[in-house]
Amino acid sequence: MEGRSSNEISSAEAVFVGALSSGVNAPTWFVLKITFLLLAFCFTAMLSLAFFSSDFVVVGHVLLLVTIGTVLFVLLNRFLAETGLVPVEQQMMEIGIHKTEATSENKIN
Repeated sequence: MEGRSSNEISSAEAVFVGALSSGVNAPTWFVLKITFLLLAFCFTAMLSLAFFSSDFVVVGHVLLLVTIGTVLFVLLNRFLAETGLVPVEQQMMEIGIHKTEATSENKIN
C-alpha cells in the first residue's frame, strides 16, 4: 500500500485503514450505511414475525431494538455532518503507511 495514490487504493483497503486510524473516510461510511440498511431489513423481518406470533412482549423488545438502531444511525449521521469525513490519504499518513511524495528517481524508473 505504500506510495499509491487515492485512485489505486481499493475500497477494502480504505475501510481497513479507516478502522485503524482516527476519523471516518467515505468508503467506511458507505459500508456503515449498508450495514445499517441490512440491520433495518432484519429488524423489519423480526418485527413482522413478532406480530404474527401474537407475543406482545417480543414485539416490545423488537421495537426497543428498532428504536436503539434508529437513534444510533441518526446520532452517527449528525456527528459526521458536524465533523466531516477524513480523506484516506490523511489516514494513511497518520498511521505511517503512505509516502508523502515520490522522488524524481522513482518517477523515472
